[in-house]
Amino acid sequence: MSSQGKVAVVTGAGSGIGRSAALALLRDGYSVALAGRRVEALEETVSMAGENGARALAVPTDASDPASVQGLFAKTKEAFGRLDVLFNNAGTGAPPVPLDELSFEDWSKVVAINLTGVFLCTQEAMKMMKNQTPMGGRIINNGSISAHAPRPNSAPYTATKHAVTGMTKSTSLDGRPFDIVCSQIDIGNAATEMTERMKEGVPQADGSTAVEPRMDVAHVGDAVAQMANLPLDTNIQFMTIMATKMPFVGRG
Repeated sequence: MSSQGKVAVVTGAGSGIGRSAALALLRDGYSVALAGRRVEALEETVSMAGENGARALAVPTDASDPASVQGLFAKTKEAFGRLDVLFNNAGTGAPPVPLDELSFEDWSKVVAINLTGVFLCTQEAMKMMKNQTPMGGRIINNGSISAHAPRPNSAPYTATKHAVTGMTKSTSLDGRPFDIVCSQIDIGNAATEMTERMKEGVPQADGSTAVEPRMDVAHVGDAVAQMANLPLDTNIQFMTIMATKMPFVGRG
């Protein structure tokens, strides 16, 4: 199915997984609105796209702020006229401290970005997708391996990623009458700035510290594009893409 002329919004597009997905979609012919807090990082992603960057729009956005999110989708509609794909990727974590020592501020920040941000962006995307011709589109949520199993001292991140799974299922159900499809990609140990510490060793469930294998983040971008490019009568409901030897399957 041709992706020429299709339009996507990618949140957290200034680095890591969001950048990889944005570049993959641009390579596939999409016009892409790049959302993120840091305009310099968004512009760097545009420059990395080369000539495909002519189809990119950098929109500084706070995904946890309703007015900012509304502005993102208004600018997308103004620039490109419609929306075919939303990749809800923006996310953050809290300091890895024991649950009983976690501050309310750190908890609230993670919930605001990882969960409320997904809700706000999904809501605006659905409004556009319901009211365009042809109707419909696809929403892809970044769930993470943490949507299935926690790391030590990760309650805010793990709780919000489990909640994203609920959002994915609810969006899939509520979007059906309008040809709005929702998918989730659960990612484990993509090589990004967020996982640099894994090269030195990270805490394990048994109290030990171990180096963990990582994978090229470009494979994640390609997987997001694969999901995005399916026709709307077909869905990869959940995809897990992970470093093959990371400690997830089995007992470590």
